[in-house]
Amino acid sequence: MKLILIITLTLIGVFGIWKLLLARKPVATTNLAVSSSYSPILEQCIIKLNSKDKLCLSDFKGKKILLVNVASECGFTKQYSDLEKLYTTYKDKLVIIGFPCNQFGGQEPGTEEEIATFCSSKFAVTFPLTTKIDVKGDKQHPIYKWLTNKTMNGVDDYNVNWNFNKFMLDENGQLIGYFSSRINPMDSAIINLLK
Repeated sequence: MKLILIITLTLIGVFGIWKLLLARKPVATTNLAVSSSYSPILEQCIIKLNSKDKLCLSDFKGKKILLVNVASECGFTKQYSDLEKLYTTYKDKLVIIGFPCNQFGGQEPGTEEEIATFCSSKFAVTFPLTTKIDVKGDKQHPIYKWLTNKTMNGVDDYNVNWNFNKFMLDENGQLIGYFSSRINPMDSAIINLLK
């Protein structure tokens, strides 16, 4: 009788542990199962850096899009090199869009012409850059409202807390990854989303 009781309690314990393990939320915000329909973020447009031309996210349907808030005087500014390397390596399936922003330590103080010259001369950047924007606060650009708001992106709420935060959209504009400033653009977590 004691043996049956021990076996029963053991089975209940094992079942309970498996139930708890299966119920845990995933830690990573990459490779999320998403809808195959196009996301409303693809309807967003923004003015290109040092230009009057528009850049519309819908132009990139069918490619993954990595959106990065950038700055010229930041400790992470050297990531421009690896962003360019990532872009040239995977440009058949990826577009990178840099959003200059001066909200973090005043590290993007230049004019749009100065930013364009800096990116071109120092890092040979060829991926698209946009006009300078706010990525948080009362004047937050609608693209970043969507990226940081769970009710809009369907994934989670995010805080852009420094320069070079990265958001990855899939080919339909669905959010499939968020990466902090410390995650290098050539990190395997980003590369794996492109395979």
